[in-house]
Amino acid sequence: MLLEVKNMSHYFGGLRAVNGFNLRIEPGQIHGLIGPNGAGKTTVFNLITGVHVPTEGEVLLEGTNIRGFETHRIAALGIGRTFQNLLLWRHLSVLDHIRMAHYSQLRYGIFGALFATPACRRQEKEIEEQSRRLLETFDISRFADQLVGSLPYGAQRRVEMARAMATRPKVLFLDEPTAGMTPDELVRMIEIIRQVHREFGVAILLIEHRMKFVMELCDSVQVLVFGEVIAAGPPAAIQNNPQVIEAYLGKEDIH
Repeated sequence: MLLEVKNMSHYFGGLRAVNGFNLRIEPGQIHGLIGPNGAGKTTVFNLITGVHVPTEGEVLLEGTNIRGFETHRIAALGIGRTFQNLLLWRHLSVLDHIRMAHYSQLRYGIFGALFATPACRRQEKEIEEQSRRLLETFDISRFADQLVGSLPYGAQRRVEMARAMATRPKVLFLDEPTAGMTPDELVRMIEIIRQVHREFGVAILLIEHRMKFVMELCDSVQVLVFGEVIAAGPPAAIQNNPQVIEAYLGKEDIH
């Protein structure tokens, strides 16, 4: 098992935000977490990735309980993520964003940096090559030298995803990756995520509102309402679940 969450609950003061949440993700799996606004989806992401420490439960990454670990340590162990609200340095170039994400894996140390040792030069070359490969994968090579703040919104989303992949995650968390995108950008994002999944073999956990995105990409889906899972299973079963339709979308048809 790559990632397993057992009976995770969390309280903010007297408010129960998540109750008895369980999750199992196998290597290479794409798993969706859906639900209405305020259901607790991003809170689940924050609990797993160390932004908050769960009040109860366990978070196991390849069998190691990472509950309470700091965010940078969790990232180093293999969980990368994007955020619902873009967290980019608007006055930094696209290429530099991706380069900087690689620096958490540097091996040459301060001495190597000061004296530009062969190991330093070799690894800097590797970082450059890997960064440009990611730019190609996410279809943002043409923006390499541009400031992120000058890019279209959809391209900024892809920069954030490329930055997350630069940390070489075993599981990639995507928090509403298509938020604010046009229908054409949505279709392109589906293609890109499929390519990333195929090329890197990374498992993916995603929060998303658009049913087309979830149905086309996910192997399995959980539905969260008021911090509790009300349904779980393959996308087709979730799509036709009357409880999900009523709780998540009222009486609307989600086909």
